[in-house]
Amino acid sequence: MSRFLAGALVMAVLLGTGLWLWQVSAGEETPIPAPPPEAAIIPLTLPEPDANAPQYGASPPTPPKAAKASREERRFNRYDRNRDEVITRLEMMSSRTKAFKKLDKDGNNLLTFEEWAVSTSTRFAKADQNKDKQLNRSEFAKTRPKAAKKPKCRC
Repeated sequence: MSRFLAGALVMAVLLGTGLWLWQVSAGEETPIPAPPPEAAIIPLTLPEPDANAPQYGASPPTPPKAAKASREERRFNRYDRNRDEVITRLEMMSSRTKAFKKLDKDGNNLLTFEEWAVSTSTRFAKADQNKDKQLNRSEFAKTRPKAAKKPKCRC
């Protein structure tokens, strides 16, 4: 109990001292500093150019070119056939139909591993020009599917 009373007494003394210092400092007037001499004032005018300085500066930089569409944006646009910013299941699968039918040799709408392997090994054999059973970069580039001809007009 005596510790509690001692703590309360110390707190009251500190609080009283703080209030007294605050009142003393509030009563004092703080002097306002004098303005700087005229020589220290910086003029607000622009500097004058030299007589032999060019009249016109360099031309402004050209604005940046519009960024190309990212790879994902181009992929999305390929699937979005009607350009409504939404890809439906039909739009997603329509681009794959021709490739699937080409791989499905027996026409049963089922692609077996053998049908897929024949197509892949045939493509590999055509690309492997030196018949070393390995594809270097230039040979591998030939395995890429040929791009379809683009229509002249998007009417």
